[in-house]
Amino acid sequence: MKRLIPYMKGYWKECILGPVFKLLEAIFELIVPLVTAKIIDVGIANRDAGYIWKMGGVMLILAACGLCFAVICQYFAAKCAYGFGTALRRELYHRVNTLSHSEIDRLGTASLITRITSDTNTVQSGLNMLIRLATRCPFLIIGAAIMAMRIDLKLSVIFLIAIPVIGILLYSVTSWTIPQYGKNQSKLDNIARHTRENLDGVRVIRAFSRQQEEISSYREDCDVFARRSIIVGRVGSILNPASFFIMNMGIVAVLWFGGIRVDTGHLTQGELTAFVNYMTQIALSMVRMAELLVSFNKAAASAKRISDVLAEEPDIRSGSLTATEKEQVPVLTFDHVTFAYPDGGEPALHDISFSLNAGETLGIIGGTGSGKSTIINLIPRFYDVTEGSVQLYGEDVRKYTLDSLRDLIGIVPQKASLVSGTIADNLRWGNADADENQMIEACQIAQAWEFVSQTENGLQTPVAQGGRSLSGGQKQRLTIARAITGKPSVLILDDSMSALDYATDLALRRALQTKMQNVTKIIVSQRATSIQHADHILVMDDGTCVGYGTHDQLLEHCPVYADIYRTQMQ
Repeated sequence: MKRLIPYMKGYWKECILGPVFKLLEAIFELIVPLVTAKIIDVGIANRDAGYIWKMGGVMLILAACGLCFAVICQYFAAKCAYGFGTALRRELYHRVNTLSHSEIDRLGTASLITRITSDTNTVQSGLNMLIRLATRCPFLIIGAAIMAMRIDLKLSVIFLIAIPVIGILLYSVTSWTIPQYGKNQSKLDNIARHTRENLDGVRVIRAFSRQQEEISSYREDCDVFARRSIIVGRVGSILNPASFFIMNMGIVAVLWFGGIRVDTGHLTQGELTAFVNYMTQIALSMVRMAELLVSFNKAAASAKRISDVLAEEPDIRSGSLTATEKEQVPVLTFDHVTFAYPDGGEPALHDISFSLNAGETLGIIGGTGSGKSTIINLIPRFYDVTEGSVQLYGEDVRKYTLDSLRDLIGIVPQKASLVSGTIADNLRWGNADADENQMIEACQIAQAWEFVSQTENGLQTPVAQGGRSLSGGQKQRLTIARAITGKPSVLILDDSMSALDYATDLALRRALQTKMQNVTKIIVSQRATSIQHADHILVMDDGTCVGYGTHDQLLEHCPVYADIYRTQMQ
């Protein structure tokens, strides 16, 4: 909870004034039973209509003032809670974007989405209720008890017994429900994960006619969450009726013994009515206190989950040097690099070494899971090496600031991903200041201009979320164009030409070779033909380099490469 306090900055005034106005409302509410007693004992007893109207007017003024104070408190509470929630949501989103790939893998995308949305809303609602009720309820309980004791001390023994009994009940229920709310939120993570997987893979699900199986699996996740929520809800629902039962029994006892004291002249009818009103106020305040505790418990469980994210310190920290192009030094060097994923067991890469100069092309080939993409992820520091070093222009990449490092690198991932907007909007992710000519040139190199120019709006053609309005090959060409728009010093194509036909693949490689001669290129591919003309070819097998050289050298000296090439040629 302490980690969330700084996000109250700018809302402390509302956080303080809200409870103050709620206390004023409570004070006026405590005066009402005394006015009622006066109306009964003086106005009704003496049949003084004027007095009754006068005191009725006083009650109306008290009610109007109480309403105004309540509305003002609600305004301050809402402003504080929603402002706090907005600041917290922004910070969470910012923090998630600073985390490394390994930390996101560990926390889980679905869980992070739930924490940014559902957990933040729960904490926000908890703060709202806390401002409105945290001071009002205890004040009313204590104030009503004192006012009742002033009326008749002996009769007050009844609710002095009832209040501790209700307190024990509240403690017993809340001590059990607090950990259950945290567990329920983890079940909500499962639902979010399942939802995300099904929406992303809806085409695959339909292609294999797995709709019913996925629906059943999703229903089971929802049923588990519902069952746990119902169990916690049932236990929590005990609070209200049990509290009312105890207090109503107390009121019955007050009426019984109070009636006796009225008969003996120790108490007036108006005072007995006021006493019952105070008992009712205590009962309602105890119930509201129970609701506050339930809301606070939910908020506390969600706050813990949010705090866990805010407590995460990125294991990949930005260096101090600014990455710039240098001459007469290798552009990229892998020096005996070994890498193991966190909690991943055996290293994914073993002792990888190679060096590239400006304008050279490196092809990387190997079987599935051989470590090709892992090599790529180490260059822009999506992960950091376990042993050895990755150097860019003669300096370890860990010494560079992340922004300057990644500005020099244009990377096209395996999965082509576009955002909603226009084609131009997507291309400007590579260079926010790119003009139309630069974007057209990038599209021409990436072989995307062929279909972009045929659309009615050209670069202003809308792109659906995730690029769903485009084919796989079109998306891949646009993601390549996006990387080229940034004019990178190192261009990485991570198996990003798999959806292209052989003719387009060849045209793209020729364009890269002729129009981007000074750019160092790394091409990861499953096709030997896509990399056979590279200056260097790295052959990977089970995280180990089993061959390094030109196409002709590898055909002669690397059985793994020769087998891949001959198999594909056949």
